[in-house]
Amino acid sequence: MTRALFIIDVQNDFTEGGALGVEGGAAVAAGVSRLLAEHADSYGYVFASRDWHDIDNDNGGHFARDAAPDYVTSWPVHCVAGTTGAEYHPALATDTVSFHIRKGQGKPAYSIFEGTTDTGETVGELLTSHGVTDVDIVGLATDHCVRASAMDALEHGQRVRVLTDLVAGVARDASEAALAELAHAGAELATSAAVTPAA
Repeated sequence: MTRALFIIDVQNDFTEGGALGVEGGAAVAAGVSRLLAEHADSYGYVFASRDWHDIDNDNGGHFARDAAPDYVTSWPVHCVAGTTGAEYHPALATDTVSFHIRKGQGKPAYSIFEGTTDTGETVGELLTSHGVTDVDIVGLATDHCVRASAMDALEHGQRVRVLTDLVAGVARDASEAALAELAHAGAELATSAAVTPAA
């Protein structure tokens, strides 16, 4: 069994003070860093995703430039490639990240599976080629990109565990519904206390 960790979109624009800041985002960043410091040997690979949107277009309608955002399919400008908002939150330690995944370049993208490495490798390809069977998921936001990434991981055949103390969502009700949906789809809901050293 090879377990990977998915760190979803722990970026400045998705944490407090950012363009789409989520309450508890900074705490998630610090908590993920503690998890990695204490249990680095629990994960064969660590994947970290970032929204990495274009500045010169609306990214397939993802950016609401000419009207108010609906916060469902259109959003304020956020996580523009090369800006501070797109960078990882400073409390997130990235020294153990195996694969940095960028997504949303010119188009909407919620799931980590919609992104690639700088060399064009997809997450699905990397999971298969490295024999990953189990994935723990942490990050932002529970009701959007965490949900989408976990659903895609299940579809890819992974055994998925969402660490519920290391995610934060935009809206409480939507986040609770997302976790319930994931559990129904076959994901395990646990806390980071369930993470144990690799055998």
